[in-house]
Amino acid sequence: MTGATGFVGQALCARLQRHADVQVCAAVRREGQAVLPIGVTPVLVGDLAQVASPWPGLEGARVVVHLAARAHVMHERLADPLAQYRRVNVEGTVNLAQQAAQAGVRRFVFVSSIKVNGEATLPGQAFTPADTPAPQDAYGLSKHEAEKALWQIAQATGMEVVIIRPPLVYGPGVKGNFARMVQWVRQGLPLPLGAVHNRRSLVAIDNLVDLIALCASPEHSPQATNQTFMVADGDDVSTTELLRRVAHAYGKPARLLPVPTGLMRGAAHFLGKAAAADRLLGSLQVDASKALDLLGWTPPTSMGKQLQKMAQYDARL
Repeated sequence: MTGATGFVGQALCARLQRHADVQVCAAVRREGQAVLPIGVTPVLVGDLAQVASPWPGLEGARVVVHLAARAHVMHERLADPLAQYRRVNVEGTVNLAQQAAQAGVRRFVFVSSIKVNGEATLPGQAFTPADTPAPQDAYGLSKHEAEKALWQIAQATGMEVVIIRPPLVYGPGVKGNFARMVQWVRQGLPLPLGAVHNRRSLVAIDNLVDLIALCASPEHSPQATNQTFMVADGDDVSTTELLRRVAHAYGKPARLLPVPTGLMRGAAHFLGKAAAADRLLGSLQVDASKALDLLGWTPPTSMGKQLQKMAQYDARL
């Protein structure tokens, strides 16, 4: 597994460790990078894009789960961010997959991003795996290019490939925009988001790692071979409803002011924050029915339960 020390990776390690017959090896870039769960074997590999063959963690491996990536950067400072995204997300993925195929790995599970599909949907018109990809930024483009390269490797070598495209992931220890939103609610700040009628799909970390674990078991998911899946909670919410649910989980009042969305979009455009406004006010829905129908998978937790788990986790900090 790559990316084992990240938000998703740590949760996936814990999920896989429930099975006594599963041996998890975690690729790490440097020694002492992070504490891994008991029983997870660290393998020092350095930069995936430059690791020479044979990669030390692949001997005897049956499945590779590739989580490591250069994540979406909100305030990009590089002059050529696409080049860096391609080096990490495309070249690193290709290098790892080629070596995995040479080592006889049976299945390669790649966690991509809903950004391969695009940035927004019309209400009621959710993204599906069959849609024509339409990435809008360097991160999404790099993930799309990595997916295309994986299909070529699968065709040339016979190694099974499974691609999963999650939307925003949340759960205990989450960072970024979701963590900031939770902090706003916990501080009791009045927010001008009480009249937002968009629809957004999210995925709880427990739901995401459950699907990844299923896809990482060829014996239990033979139908996943060479398939692309969307994943979501199946409970699309507006930004207003999401904030109310967060407030309820944390035992805080939801101080939401019903400011018209048109007014907020205009102000955001004036302040150069149009992209941030789109994420708060626009819709992005994901159709995860393929995983349910083809694999028989159902999300093991609900948004309410995952938010409660977050609140309990944060209360211990």
